[in-house]
Amino acid sequence: MGQSARLTRRPDTVDAALARMRALAGALPERDGIAVFNRVYLAVTEAVDHRLAAGRFADPRAAATLDVRFAERYLAAVDAAADGRRPPACWRPLFQFRRHPGVRPLQFALAGVNAHIGHDLALAVVDACDALECEPADLESDFDRVGDLLAALEERVREELMPGPDLLQLADPLTHLLGAWSLERAREAAWSTARALWALRRLPDVAEEFTERLDAAVGFAGRMMLTPLPH
Repeated sequence: MGQSARLTRRPDTVDAALARMRALAGALPERDGIAVFNRVYLAVTEAVDHRLAAGRFADPRAAATLDVRFAERYLAAVDAAADGRRPPACWRPLFQFRRHPGVRPLQFALAGVNAHIGHDLALAVVDACDALECEPADLESDFDRVGDLLAALEERVREELMPGPDLLQLADPLTHLLGAWSLERAREAAWSTARALWALRRLPDVAEEFTERLDAAVGFAGRMMLTPLPH
């Protein structure tokens, strides 16, 4: 991966996060698993940027802070892998299987969404609350608005990466994979997790253990999503 696609410093604006994602899109092979997820995430982040510009959020500063803190966790995982360091457990399966010929693009996309929503989103809410010196409840309205855009991510994955009806049969494992995972449930769990972590911030040892177990559990689910399937 070229230096232009590397994280030289933490992105501090939505534009900076978008620039990183666009650089990744230009640097990675199209079939690479990270590239597959990056394309759909880039589209959603562009939608967030457009809505920020249009004044569609109750608190634009809070929404932008949440969006940036969210994106930087994904970008930090990309850079950890590029530097030979271990990314969080939730992201490891996607990096390990990103070039496996038996894994379909839909699986790559869902594994990325699983890692990012299942693990990163809750931590991003806590990060944003720290940065803004506010409570999670103060972000709930904009969290819900960002969540509506994340639902568009799931729709985009289905529209662009699902096989055509002539190929997708009831017995196809992809049918069962899609039916077993719900972005809406993942969003709800992320909000509950964020509130729990915020409540645990005065118990750092407990919070750290809670976060590690969350990371491991989301990583395990991601590994199941990336089971190579027959074509």
